[in-house]
Amino acid sequence: MRLLRLVPDDTRLGFMQWRRAAFTFTLLLTLVSLAALWAFGLNLGVDYAGGLLVEARAQAPFDLATLRGQLDALDLGDVTLQAFGGGQDLLIRLQEQPGGAVGQEHAIASVKALLTPGFEIRRTEAIGPQVSRELLQDGLLAALLAVLLIGVYVWFRFEWQFGLAAVLTTFHDVIATFGLFAVFQLEFNLTILAALLTIAGYSINDTVVVFDRIRENLRGYKTMPMERLIDLSVNQTLRRTLLTSGTTLLAVLALLVFGGPVLRNFSLALLWGLVVGTYSSIFVASALLLHLPSLRREERQQAQAPAQTESPLTSGQDIQIP
Repeated sequence: MRLLRLVPDDTRLGFMQWRRAAFTFTLLLTLVSLAALWAFGLNLGVDYAGGLLVEARAQAPFDLATLRGQLDALDLGDVTLQAFGGGQDLLIRLQEQPGGAVGQEHAIASVKALLTPGFEIRRTEAIGPQVSRELLQDGLLAALLAVLLIGVYVWFRFEWQFGLAAVLTTFHDVIATFGLFAVFQLEFNLTILAALLTIAGYSINDTVVVFDRIRENLRGYKTMPMERLIDLSVNQTLRRTLLTSGTTLLAVLALLVFGGPVLRNFSLALLWGLVVGTYSSIFVASALLLHLPSLRREERQQAQAPAQTESPLTSGQDIQIP
């Protein structure tokens, strides 16, 4: 139970006083991510760039450097080797070969002939450019629709201010993850897209918990200033946010350390998304509500009410009758 008390019940941290610094950092992170995407692009894997993939299991220990030299001698262009599964399994990625389907079959046959004496071929795949482009377009569309539908759900579940804040922060989390892969040129494939969708879902889950507490406090503290009310709500949910993020982080770290090369980029994307998503839920999503029309209906009605002009009969001025 002591571990659960690492975050006290009665925290009174002033998160909203740091909102300008948080907005500045968020804007810079988003701009850097977009600039990296524009300047470097994504290092697309075979799933999205097209090419050949061969998975094999070794019957005896092998040396990656020696095997790489043998594959380079086949003159098949860019070759990527990846050992996993305790060093017994091998994943080979080749760029798309000239000559259409015949060229792809010839390349796979050459790799099989090289590996056959000491490896068991377990899987071969050939992905054409048209299929890879469609996969990329459909994947990006799925991510975009997921974020937008999350915002629509929050809009109907709460109010439109909550929905807009949720969409903006979720977009930030996803774009920041894209930026990480663009800056370090990590391979972007189908598993990373799955990680992006997971990040979006995790981020909105944290955000909705805070938003729900803000809505409850709006009913209970009708005269409390919004800045203080949001600080109160974030502090009340802080333990839950940090414990959930912390335990999930431990699981992702275990994947990163022990999952091997195949899961490394996937785990790294989840790890980065968890950190950015937790930060945005605490510092950004709720703070955005302060810069949107008031959530209190009576305050909105007062702001929207037209100014009443006084008539001479009610203003106390003398009426001159000619």
